[in-house]
Amino acid sequence: MNPAKLNRRILLQKKSSGGEDESGYPTEPSSDWEDVMTLYASREPLRGREFFTAAAANAELTLRYKIRYREGITPDMRFIDLNNNRVCNITAVLDDPFGDRTETHLMVLEDLANA
Repeated sequence: MNPAKLNRRILLQKKSSGGEDESGYPTEPSSDWEDVMTLYASREPLRGREFFTAAAANAELTLRYKIRYREGITPDMRFIDLNNNRVCNITAVLDDPFGDRTETHLMVLEDLANA
């Protein structure tokens, strides 16, 4: 992996856990996101798709972000691209596509209507 191509900073986030109530029972997770780590990545657009529903334009963009090999990233996480402050929801984590533990591919969906 060429480190010069990792030209974007992303802030990885996960849903914050709910914790426990005063009786010690687990509570439901909140809708807040907590920061996990900041990484360098490269972005590769795959395809753009626009569709119109009920006279409202919805657009979504599927992207691939490459990062150095890292375990523990799951599809229920999201990240913020710090170069343009766009939020991307992770749809799939392709760990170690070449089998040499050098890179991880994150397939993400960016909602352009809320950008």
